[in-house]
Amino acid sequence: MTLKNTRPMISRRGALKLGAGAAALPLLGSRAFAQKEKVKVGFVLIGTPDDNGWNYGHDQGRLYMLDELGADRVETTVVTNVEEGPDAERVFRELAQQGHDIIYGTSFGFGEYMMNVAPQFPDIKFEWATGYTTLPNMSIYNAKFHEGRTVIGTIAGMMSETGIGAYIGSIPVPEVFMGANAFHLAARKQNPDFITKVVYVDSWFDPAKEADAARALIDQGVDIITQHTDGPAALQVAEERGIIGGFGQGADMSAFAPNAHLSAIIDHWGPYYTKSVKSVLDGTWEESSFWGGIADGEVIIGDYNEKIPADVVAEAERVRKGIIDGSIHPYAGPIVDTNGNVQAEEGDIIDDGEFWAQEAWYAEGIEA
Repeated sequence: MTLKNTRPMISRRGALKLGAGAAALPLLGSRAFAQKEKVKVGFVLIGTPDDNGWNYGHDQGRLYMLDELGADRVETTVVTNVEEGPDAERVFRELAQQGHDIIYGTSFGFGEYMMNVAPQFPDIKFEWATGYTTLPNMSIYNAKFHEGRTVIGTIAGMMSETGIGAYIGSIPVPEVFMGANAFHLAARKQNPDFITKVVYVDSWFDPAKEADAARALIDQGVDIITQHTDGPAALQVAEERGIIGGFGQGADMSAFAPNAHLSAIIDHWGPYYTKSVKSVLDGTWEESSFWGGIADGEVIIGDYNEKIPADVVAEAERVRKGIIDGSIHPYAGPIVDTNGNVQAEEGDIIDDGEFWAQEAWYAEGIEA
């Protein structure tokens, strides 16, 4: 099918570039919707909330929204373990037929199926997490996870004793390339010889593969691991093997690896879900796109492990605050890729949205 692109990016969790205030981009039109006394809200998850990562974060956002708006005004349905395939279309259609007022598809691979269903139910709102296309009754929303990678990459570059870190990726899509590059570039600012080994497990959540990848990487000299997968398996291996550590993805995972868990990139979806559902109640919902980051409170850096030296914490905080005030950008030049091509000159910046539109590449020093 032909999709209507409102942004030049593609990723499972990708969305179009917005300004610092995360204002909506110009869109092709919107519908007016009536106020409601109570709404039914559907959430479609690729896994289950007990993954302690991506799906957990979205469910925590749902609970936050319920607490803010009240169960007397909002009723929610959560459908779990929905694969990114044709059966997702059935799930979205059934939720619409059951009278849900707004339905959230929380994974990139749901997009095609939401696009098929949404036009059939013009009075129902749909929202696609990490999507790149809108309709009059379908919006997109995302978070700038790569900003968090810049903070944890700073920690990795300062703390690694071997100078070799790892990035366990799920599927090779632009979002993962962005994250790996942001992590590596930040680490290299602290250690110019830092090497990042990137491997893929071809799944967003496969504890066995994630654990096997972590063991193999540690055997190759890696002493700090970050991940773009949804569970704590890699951290648990880091704990068992006694390496310096790693970072939680999507949520604080310190309970699974109290010594190895250095910090976490926490997805805070609650305020967005609250605002979105409230707009349905108020009758003000409009087709829109949102891409929030650290400055918006949608990406949060978790507590720092007590074993991290004070100077490392101070530098990580300097980077975090610099991202907020705009003085630091994850993709500030000079940047050279693994083929020797200059991706950004000294003084230049690769804009977040521009990066989404580029062909995949890795920064110099990444082994993938």
